[in-house]
Amino acid sequence: MNEELKNSVLKSGTSILGIVCKDGIVMAGDRRATAGNLVMSKDTQKVVKVNDYLVTSGTGMASDIDMLQKIIRAELKLKHLRSKTRPTIKEAANLIAMIAYKNIRQFSSIPFIAGTLVAGLNENGEYELYTVEPAGTVSKVEDYDANFSSGMPFILGLLERQYKKDLTVKEGVNLAIEALKSSTQRDIGSGNAIDVLTITKQGIQHVIKQKIEADFK
Repeated sequence: MNEELKNSVLKSGTSILGIVCKDGIVMAGDRRATAGNLVMSKDTQKVVKVNDYLVTSGTGMASDIDMLQKIIRAELKLKHLRSKTRPTIKEAANLIAMIAYKNIRQFSSIPFIAGTLVAGLNENGEYELYTVEPAGTVSKVEDYDANFSSGMPFILGLLERQYKKDLTVKEGVNLAIEALKSSTQRDIGSGNAIDVLTITKQGIQHVIKQKIEADFK
């Protein structure tokens, strides 16, 4: 892919993260989308409620992330209708991984590039968080992850020091906000606004939707 084409592709450089808590899961992300060194969108929501039990967030090419979310929503609904049982979070993560693995190995002038965090609540009441790297490897997350987002070094650096195993969802939300503040202050691919979603037995809730305002004095 030549440099001109590369710089014209809309990307989510981004900061995304998932935190496993003792009473649920916290998913968070910023809203900036870029093309090369330009900010193309200040309002691209990257943490998305796919259905009543699943949340995904992505980093990479915006079109790939958007298409993955549409496909996973449709495929999970079809599987539910056919089998009469609700797919598990692990099955959803593996479906995304299969799509990523297949697409990245097909020749294209614009290769598939999307990393995904997948989180949700199984029918047995078990919370799960998975990370799917752009080439299709699936890993279950036991504590926290930021996939391959451009804000990952700043996010993981903070979480490495402040995360604890018995974290509550309320504490996880506050920690996610601090992690996003760290990345949006230093990563040029992240910023403009943040979203934080929680997954608990009460369902999926969009608890934080906040713009990052510049303060000029």
